[in-house]
Amino acid sequence: MNLLKDEVSLLVRKLAVPASVGTLFQTLYTIVDTFYAGKISPEALSALSKSFPIYFLIIATSIGVTVAGTSLIGSSIGEKNEKNVLGYFGNVIIYSIIVSVVVSILGFAFGEKIFFLMNSSQEVTILGLEYINVIFLGTILFILVVALNSFLHAEGDTKTYRNVLIFSFFLNIILNPIFIFGFLFIPPLGITGIGIATLIAQFVSLLVILIKILNNQRIKQITIDHFKAKFFFLKNIFFQSMPITIAILGYSIAATIVFTYVGLFGEYAVAGYGSATRIEQVVLLPILGINTAIISIIAQNIGAKYYDRVEQSYFISIKYGLFIMIIAGVVIFLSAEIVPKFFSSNPDVIMHGSMYLKISAFILPAYPIFFLSNGFFMALKKSEKAMVNNIARNIIVPVLSFYIAKYLNADFKTFFYIWAIFQWLISLILLFYVKYYIKHKLASI
Repeated sequence: MNLLKDEVSLLVRKLAVPASVGTLFQTLYTIVDTFYAGKISPEALSALSKSFPIYFLIIATSIGVTVAGTSLIGSSIGEKNEKNVLGYFGNVIIYSIIVSVVVSILGFAFGEKIFFLMNSSQEVTILGLEYINVIFLGTILFILVVALNSFLHAEGDTKTYRNVLIFSFFLNIILNPIFIFGFLFIPPLGITGIGIATLIAQFVSLLVILIKILNNQRIKQITIDHFKAKFFFLKNIFFQSMPITIAILGYSIAATIVFTYVGLFGEYAVAGYGSATRIEQVVLLPILGINTAIISIIAQNIGAKYYDRVEQSYFISIKYGLFIMIIAGVVIFLSAEIVPKFFSSNPDVIMHGSMYLKISAFILPAYPIFFLSNGFFMALKKSEKAMVNNIARNIIVPVLSFYIAKYLNADFKTFFYIWAIFQWLISLILLFYVKYYIKHKLASI
């Protein structure tokens, strides 16, 4: 594929499909974890759900590294600056190791406090820490995988990571029951086993991507000098990745606020909501795939100053995203009573999961506008704009929703209707801003 010349709509489909398939299996991976947590107990299911805001520290850092590597390396490829391509790659690896250590320290230091902040019972807190502490031991595995893969994404290769995620999914299906329930010489480890299975799968993923990278023609030109820390590269990586990491960490704050309010209705309400969001994540996968595609396409084309193709990429992606999410919303609404039964047989868990999915069906078409608009700014290396967008959506909106709901003494359903209104409002504002930016600001970059 030539990201600078091939038809944009064709490129979006070619890049988005493998990225979506890969992300599908990445999300199915978490669904498998959720399924097995439900087999342990409803409390374990609640613990796994509540661990997500803490786990998101790793996810947010990974996304920041991915976006920085993809946009900076991709832009250098568009500029035909091979020295910078390899320089950025080497320093992305250095940066990843540094932030991995920082993230692990933060995770161990604040994990327990966040569980208590979400009104967790003692049992749920203990179970959550048994899982999340194992995950933070392997932070470097998660971040190095995406750091290496950002180089492949910058070149337009979304298939390798797709294949790695598919393999990890099937490996996880095998490893989870072995470590949870025990097998031969391996003792039953319960929810800790879910974390151990995840780290093994990440280690295997790292080896596979490393082999692919070492066979890349550009990487064969790399020298030890490219792995020396250089202020120019590290500064640009930091300022490209950190706003995204901080902004997406806002989602962790949002999740904490939501879980805190939902927790007022009991741990089974949390379990129902948490399991329903796993289905929502599956439905959103095509949007994440399209987002991966337009970051790669726009990064190279903005480097080559092909502004018309940048504009095309954005609006084509929005059109595809809206079409997919409208269909997905109908399917989610019609299946809302059935899906939660996959995770639990508890009637309270099922009731709250179904209730959330029916509301989520009306929110889904708002999501592509937000995510793809952020992807647009990330590809332009305007991470500060994506940071502002994420702070608005993931901190200001949840806080407003929480206090409005508290003022109204809102029940579970009313809280999420308030949430839905804000999601649509912020997405529409962002759509009009991007249209203005393309018309008046793009050519000045």
